[in-house]
Parts: sequence; C-alpha cells; structure tokens
Amino acid sequence: MADAVFNESQALERLASIIDPIKEQDIISAGRLADIAFKDGVARAVLKIDPKDAELFAPIRQACEAALEKLKGVDKAQVILTAHEAAPTLKNPGPKTTGRPNTVRPHKASRPEGYQGDSQVKYVIATSSAKGGVGKSTIAVNLAVALAKRGKTVGVLDADIHGPSLPILLGLSGKRARSTETKGRPMIAPFEAHNVRAMSIGFLTKDDGPVVWRGPLVQGAISRMLWDVDWGALDYLFIDMPPGTGDPQLGLAQDIKPAGAIIISTPQDLALADARKGVQMFKMVDIKVLGVVENMGVFTCHNCGHDHHIFGQDGARQEAKNMGVSFLGSTPLDIALRESSDEGVPIAAGDGPIANIFQDIASAFEQSLQKLIDA
Repeated sequence: MADAVFNESQALERLASIIDPIKEQDIISAGRLADIAFKDGVARAVLKIDPKDAELFAPIRQACEAALEKLKGVDKAQVILTAHEAAPTLKNPGPKTTGRPNTVRPHKASRPEGYQGDSQVKYVIATSSAKGGVGKSTIAVNLAVALAKRGKTVGVLDADIHGPSLPILLGLSGKRARSTETKGRPMIAPFEAHNVRAMSIGFLTKDDGPVVWRGPLVQGAISRMLWDVDWGALDYLFIDMPPGTGDPQLGLAQDIKPAGAIIISTPQDLALADARKGVQMFKMVDIKVLGVVENMGVFTCHNCGHDHHIFGQDGARQEAKNMGVSFLGSTPLDIALRESSDEGVPIAAGDGPIANIFQDIASAFEQSLQKLIDA
C-alpha cells in the first residue's frame, strides 16, 4: 500500500475523538501523542503515559488502534504505550520574568518521505500580528506582489486555517487544488496570480463553511501544505500565520523554522501590546524578527486633504525602536487599498502612491534580511 494514501490529518482527527481517562480531555489536547508514522500499510502511534497507569490505558490503546484501522490505506495499526518523558526544551533568549525555567516545549515535526515541496525555497518568512483584524494578510500579499515586481520568485502560504483570506486577496475565490507529481511523489500544485504562487486551506475545502479543527490538526494541515505543495524554486515563501501566540503558533514556528519573521500592527496601543507578544514568541523559538510594518497609519480625507491618525500616530515606529527591531514602513488607511483587496487585485500590482509604499517596504525587508544573512 503506498504511503501517500495515508492522511495524517485524518489520523489526528480520529485520535482526537478518544478521551484521556485521567485528564478528561481528548488524548491529542492532553499531550499524550508522542509520535505517529505510517509505512507499508502499518500506522504506528506512541502514547506517553506514566507506567503506573498502563492498565488504565489498555482500552485507550485498543480504541486508538481501532480508530486508525478505519482509515483508508491502513491495513494494521500499532499503538505503543511508553513511560512519560518530558519533551526536549529550547533555550529562551528573552529575559526571565519568573523563577521558572525559561523554556518552551517544541512540537515534533513529522515530514513525509521523498521529495519535499519546500526543498527549493531559499527563505521562509513568517508574517505575524498576534492579533486579528490589523490587515496582516493584506500586507503579506501586497509585500509578496511588490517583491515579484522586483524580479523575485515569491509564494504565499495562507496558514490561517479558520479564516483563510488568500483566495479573495489574489482573485482566486472558488478555485480548487489540483494534484501533480514531482519526482515520483504525489503533490499539490499551487495556484499563481500576479506572479505569486499561492496555497490556502480555502483551495482544499468544498464550500465556505467553517473549518472546526483543534490545534494539532491545524498544525498538521499547515505543515503538510508546506511539504506537500510543489512550490518549486522560490526566493521567498511567506507564511501568513494565524493570529495568536499559543500552541499552534509555537508549533508552526518550530516545525517550519522560518529564516525570519515580520510583525504587522496598527499604531493602536491595543494592537501594539499583541505585537510585543509576537516578538517575544519568536525570540522564544530563536527566530529573528526582521522588522515591523505599520498598517492603517494615517487616513487622508479626500475632501479636505487633512491627515487623520485614527489609530494613533507613529505607535508602531516607536514600538519597533523600543523592541530593537527595524521599522519597515507604514501603509495608510485608504479606500483604494480596501477596494483592491476585495476585488482580488493587490494594489501593489499597479502603480501609484500606495504601490510605491509597498515597493519601499519590500526594499526595507530585503535590506533587513541581508543584514541578518551577513551577521
């Protein structure tokens, strides 16, 4: 039976239906799953337990095997109960604020065998806001388009599983993913629009209904969209991260290992508070922050011509200075930017003042990345 038939996301979903008898939550959320693998028709999973609970978990092991054996392509399932061991730790270079060890628990990646979709990508860049509603996806897409205009090969992976916006922003709504084969391995072909390659969960779902998944399923889906999509040769692949700084974000950062990260924020104090959390999150997993982009920095009234700083003035610029990271630029609160996003034609693809702003941000981004490379 070919390994490619096995669907890891479906396996995690099946296991997430089984309740931990001690923690009274599903075994995935409870942190019991140490590993899962598939080879030659056999699905193998490892559950971490305390040795004294072995008898209590015997029916759990049987339930897990039965759940996995219902999956397409699985001829046999083997679930191993092993003594609980603490996960390895990563050093946190940030300042200690409590007496507890300054460490985080990494999420264990499980790459498939064979050709890797990201193997020809020079630099993977995470774009994050830690807070929703600040225009992170809009900035990420327009930055990618601006870099493409500069002659770079660029891709964007929409990692916001619960609120994918990439299909709309790139004018690809309604498209459905296509399969391809690369070096003998079944892959997913990305779409291309405005000279940017793109992949989103929106291309993989049947309708506009919500994707109701727990954290481990989200992490698995995003990682597979990185590894199983035939991205080809790219200078930059931007990962449009979901909002927040919890387990999914930490797991993604550790699985994907971006070369650097960009933080997007408005000048508002509320958004800047979350931006600081985002910077600290990337420091915890030893990922350099390349800079901060301010969105909705100023509104210019088309009637009177006056500038209005609706969300505050220069807040993101000052915060970048306080955090010791580069300020990459500021984009305005402008109806043309909103309309172009809704129409699926990124404003950076055209000409004009806002397109020029994105060119300046693209230039600042490349300069910041080059400094990181040279350091």
